[in-house]
Amino acid sequence: MKLVIIGAGFGGLRLARKLSNHKGFEITLIDRFNYHQFQPLFYQVATAGLDASNISFPLRKVFQHSKNVSIRMAEVEQILTTENKVRTSIGDFEYDQLVVSTGADTNFFGNVKMEANAFPMKSTTEALQLRHRILHNFEDALSTTDPLVLERLMNIVVVGAGPTGVELSGALADMKRFVLPKDYPELDFTKMNIYLLEGTAKTLGVMSEKSSAQSRQYLEKLGVTIMTNTLIKDYDGQTAVMQDGKTIESAMVIWAAGVKGNVPAGLDKNLIAKGNRIKTDRLCKVIGSDNLFAIGDVAYMEEPSYPNGHPQVASVAIQQADMLFANLTKKSILTGKKPLLEFKYKDKGSMATVGRNLAVVDVPKPKLHFGGILAWFIWMSLHLMLILGVKNRFFVFINWLSNYFTRDQNLRLIFKEFYKEKH
Repeated sequence: MKLVIIGAGFGGLRLARKLSNHKGFEITLIDRFNYHQFQPLFYQVATAGLDASNISFPLRKVFQHSKNVSIRMAEVEQILTTENKVRTSIGDFEYDQLVVSTGADTNFFGNVKMEANAFPMKSTTEALQLRHRILHNFEDALSTTDPLVLERLMNIVVVGAGPTGVELSGALADMKRFVLPKDYPELDFTKMNIYLLEGTAKTLGVMSEKSSAQSRQYLEKLGVTIMTNTLIKDYDGQTAVMQDGKTIESAMVIWAAGVKGNVPAGLDKNLIAKGNRIKTDRLCKVIGSDNLFAIGDVAYMEEPSYPNGHPQVASVAIQQADMLFANLTKKSILTGKKPLLEFKYKDKGSMATVGRNLAVVDVPKPKLHFGGILAWFIWMSLHLMLILGVKNRFFVFINWLSNYFTRDQNLRLIFKEFYKEKH
């Protein structure tokens, strides 16, 4: 079976690893990068807590001992479903079965000015770009004599109070308290404001009421200004304008307010659901197709417990990859005969960290909630286990250990050529 997998995120990589050296499969894994990115820790790269190499792992290293997995670094241009081909920037790839695991990208909801001026954080490159811009703003603040320009350079606005926005705001607050005053003693950091904007009434809306209330309490304790029921309307790179007319002067707006699926060209538009996700059945098979599957953030599947689709989190992608592996290795996948497993998501819980010794964890069965230092240790332990590579785990752990005792990061580097290229 010629199996092509598009995307080496949590789902695509999991499936390829499980099928590695499995008889009867010839696998091509296509991704625009030559490495896997551990997205939950992008915010730590952006705030100089971790190096990009700590959360990225070369795909070719993962499959060094695989005899049936080929890696191709390419941009997917189109899926030719009638010809069973994937058209890419380096040529066409034929397939018997195709798995789309292209993940999600930033959703600006059609706001062109926001897309042009705000900073997203959905890749390692974007996280590095964000880090360079944050640090460069403080370098620029040292030389300005204009109070308005200084205000803009010192203020940071984070849009979206989901896990990404909450974790990023907490990390920035820790930088403000413990790191930046030592690096820039000439600046008055009482004038630095971190604003967290959220369109709904609470932070961490996808988690429990306890986690929502606790996360807000932690953020306020760290000095973050939380503005719930607040929608940002416009941003020109200098002034953020809210729906109610209020403004915030800031040269840095970070967008963490939504995602949309990365759907390759070539699919029937009737197959695209809300959020730009591909409609699938309970087998992860794209509706109306015999040999096309979608898993992870880009897939939209309805099941009784999730009538509006599953949350776009790593655990869904991993569980879908496991189920698809089980079905692909059965001969019945080719004939459509039973028995085939149908997907049922097992929610093992959700968590978010806010800062040093501050985190929230929800476990659905049995229904438990943890907060504070215990939740923080649970969060750290789970993320360490999920990171690829012993070396990466070691360096992440050492960085966290060092940061914990010194309250400092040692990665505040501005690479001028990179910065110029991206700005």
